Amino acid sequence: MAAIIVDFQHFFFFIFFFFFFLLLFSRSIFALKNPKKSPNCVRNLPPSPRALPFIGHLHLLVSVPWFRSLRNLSSKYGPLLYLRTFDFEIALVSSASIAYKVFREQDLNFSSREALAVENSLLFGSYGVAAAPYGGYCRFMRKLMLSELLGRQALERSRSLRAEEMERFRCNLWEKARRNEAVDLGMETTRLANDSICKMIMGKKCSEEAEQVRDSIAKSYALTKKVYMVSSLHKTLRKLGIWLFGKEIKEISSRYDELFEKILREHEENPDRGQKDMMDVLLETCQDETAEYKITRNHIKAFFVDLFLGGTDTSAQATQWTMAELINHPNILKRLREEIDSVVGTKRGLEETDLSKLPYLQAVIKEGLRLHPPAPILSRKSKEDCKIGEFVVPRDATLIVNVYAVMRDPGSWEDPDVFKPERFLVSEEEEDNDKEKAMKYIPFGGGRRGCPGANLGYVFIGMAIGIMVQCFDWRISGGEKVNTEEAGDINLAMAHPLRCIPVVRFDSLPLTKSVH
Repeated sequence: MAAIIVDFQHFFFFIFFFFFFLLLFSRSIFALKNPKKSPNCVRNLPPSPRALPFIGHLHLLVSVPWFRSLRNLSSKYGPLLYLRTFDFEIALVSSASIAYKVFREQDLNFSSREALAVENSLLFGSYGVAAAPYGGYCRFMRKLMLSELLGRQALERSRSLRAEEMERFRCNLWEKARRNEAVDLGMETTRLANDSICKMIMGKKCSEEAEQVRDSIAKSYALTKKVYMVSSLHKTLRKLGIWLFGKEIKEISSRYDELFEKILREHEENPDRGQKDMMDVLLETCQDETAEYKITRNHIKAFFVDLFLGGTDTSAQATQWTMAELINHPNILKRLREEIDSVVGTKRGLEETDLSKLPYLQAVIKEGLRLHPPAPILSRKSKEDCKIGEFVVPRDATLIVNVYAVMRDPGSWEDPDVFKPERFLVSEEEEDNDKEKAMKYIPFGGGRRGCPGANLGYVFIGMAIGIMVQCFDWRISGGEKVNTEEAGDINLAMAHPLRCIPVVRFDSLPLTKSVH
C-alpha cells in the first residue's frame, strides 16, 4: 500500500502553482457574473478558523495524514466547522453528537456524494452505485445487494464458499510457518479478501484473473486520490483534473471492462453450473423487461468494481491493524486465545458459526475498527441549506465526517487512544442507555448511505483474526513491537506493513489438501 500513497504536500504545491493564474482568472470572472453570497454572520455558518485571501483554508488541509490534521483542527475550533478552499465550501463534523444530527435528523439532505461523471468510465462514470445520487437506482441496487449477497440470509447461503478461502489462508500460513518465513499480512489478507469476494459474486475463485484484479484495484485507489485532490481544489479544475488523468482513467476502465465482460460471457454460455451467484442474478435482472429498475451490462460491471474497491482494501487493512494491536498487547491476545480455545477447542478449526459465541473476539474486532477505521473520512453533499444545531450548512457544501475523530472523541470514549476491547463488553441495558451517543461508533458510516457490507466485514475480520490467534504464535521481524505509525490521506494505512513470522501452536488440526 505504501507504494501507492500519494505525497499530498508535493502534489498540492505542484497543482497549486500550475493553476494559480488560471484560478485568479476564473475567480475574477465568477465575481463579475455572480452576486456575492451573504456574509457568514448573516448565514450563521459554523465556526471557522482564520482564512487566507483567495485560497481560504487550503493551507490547513495539506498536512498528512489528513484525518489527523482535521482532528487537530476540530480539537482547537469545535466539533462542527466551516472551511473553504477557493470556491468549495466544507462542513467538517468531528463528534458523535453532530454526526447524530447529520445521519438521523438530516440524513436525506446528505444522502448523495460528490460525483465525478466521466463518460463510459466504470471507475468514475455514472454506472456505479457508490457515487450515484440517492434515488431509484441506488435503492434498487442496495436492496439487491442485501437480498442476494450481503444480508444475513445471503451470507448464510455463501458460508461454505468463504470457508474454502479461510482454509486456504490457514494452510498458506502453515506453510510459511513450516519454512520459518515472514508473512506480509497486508498482502495475505488482501489476497484472502479478493478471492473471497470473487467466490461470493462469481461462484469461483478468480485464479487466472486474481493478479489482474489486485493490480487494477491498487491503481484505482492511487488514481482516485489524485483525481479527487485536483477536483477538490476548485470547481473550475474538475474537468481539467479529469482531462489530466484521462489516459489512466481510460486504461483502468478498459481493464475492468475486459475482465468483467469475459466473466459475464462465461456465465451466459454456462447457465447450468449449479447454484446461482450474484452475477447470475444481475444478468437475469438485466434481461428482465419488467424489472423495477432497468440495468445494463455497464451497470453490472461498475457494480462489481464498487464491490472490489469497497471490500478488498478495507477488510485487509482492518485485519492488519487489529492483528498489530493484538501483537502489541500480549495480555489481550492471551485472553482472546483462551476464549477461542474454550469454545472451539484444539481439535478443529474456527468456523463462522462459532463467532456469535465469542463475545471477546467481537469486542476485539470492534475496538480495532474504532481505533483504525479503514475509511476514516466520509464525504457527502448538501442538497439544500439546512440547520445542524444552531448553525446553517449551505446548499452544495461538501460535508466531511471525520470518522477517525468521532471514534476517538474524548467526550464519548474513555482513554480514546488506548486499545481496550473491554469497552465493548457491555450489557443490553447499558447499550439502551447509550442511545444518545448512538453515532459514536461508525466504522461503516451511517444513515441510508452507510456501508451495506458491515455484516460481511465483521465475519471476514473475525474469521481471519480468529484463525491467526487460534492456530499460530507470532514473532515480529526485527523487534518485539509492531510499528503502528499511520499513513494515508483518504484511507488509513500502516506506514510500515506488518511482517511477522507465524509459529504453529499445534499440529493436530487437519490440513485440507484440496485447497493447495
